[in-house]
Amino acid sequence: MRPARALIDLQALRHNYQLARELAGARALAVVKADAYGHGAVRCAQALEETADGFAVACIEEALQLRAAGISAPILLLEGFFEASELALIDEHDLWCVVHAGWQLEAIEQADLKRPLNVWLKLDSGMHRVGFHPADYQAAYRRLLASGKVAKIVLMSHFSRADELDSSRSDEQLAVFQQAREGLAAEVSLRNSPALLGWSNIPSDWSRPGIMLYGATPFEQAQEVAARLQPVMTLESRVISVRDLPAGEPVGYGARFVSERPTRVGVVAMGYADGYPRHAPTGTPVLVDGQPSRIIGRVSMDMLTVDLSDLPGTGLGSRVEFWGRGVLASDVAVAAGTIPYQLFCNVRRVPLIYSEA
Repeated sequence: MRPARALIDLQALRHNYQLARELAGARALAVVKADAYGHGAVRCAQALEETADGFAVACIEEALQLRAAGISAPILLLEGFFEASELALIDEHDLWCVVHAGWQLEAIEQADLKRPLNVWLKLDSGMHRVGFHPADYQAAYRRLLASGKVAKIVLMSHFSRADELDSSRSDEQLAVFQQAREGLAAEVSLRNSPALLGWSNIPSDWSRPGIMLYGATPFEQAQEVAARLQPVMTLESRVISVRDLPAGEPVGYGARFVSERPTRVGVVAMGYADGYPRHAPTGTPVLVDGQPSRIIGRVSMDMLTVDLSDLPGTGLGSRVEFWGRGVLASDVAVAAGTIPYQLFCNVRRVPLIYSEA
């Protein structure tokens, strides 16, 4: 069997959720969209169901997968519904729903529902992706109440630069939100992972932890609270071939690496088809049998190469960790010019192996 795999530590996942809950001081929806950021939505939801206040997904397909697996906790559709016909499924499966556009509001007004909905009304406070304009927010709230189709409304928005701890943008967006919701008696949901970790001044009755659940920091710099997170995924494989090269020899496609000295090269069963970033440059950190090393040469579809020159005792069969507890996904992401979110979501083809350790 090909040795590439991703180990998923469910106890670390629970630890990170409890940290989010502690920081929130209130209820927290565990965000398991995009197959729990590549960690397996069903297994992650099952691991958290006894403690989580609920879950959040992007779309109804993801919610129905959880319901089919027996998840009975509240599930919020972060993008709401894409067609009015989905309201029947939302009603049938007792899903919570974000409303961010006028046509969605009209669809609810016209819907024939068996029970009133739990709606999260989204304000565009400055991210300019989705959400009601501040001038239209209170009118949307009143229309939902007047429709008779809504049991509860939670007021929400999303921050565009909460991962930048030196930016004033989050405070500016908070001020827009506070003005837009003035006088509305409803619970509030504002804090995502970076807001939970770095912005304790932001009020939130409901938080929405995402990337922090999986043990990765959303910040580019070190941050005290984020240092308490535990990595959930360990991406690993093994050395399947060893080459001893003299100085001056190229390695891999495009000769992006040329040995400057006699070099011992380990070929590892891992590549961009598995989700490892193709653009990870020479020098990107890895561990080989627990010892620090580096990627050398260009990442191929199914294989890549690592430097074994200064690691006596390593060789055929040596374990290579690409990210996990020994190599932080955030460090790999910086080297590859991406973010941990994308690293995790791109993991595919390799089996996910779950443990409680």
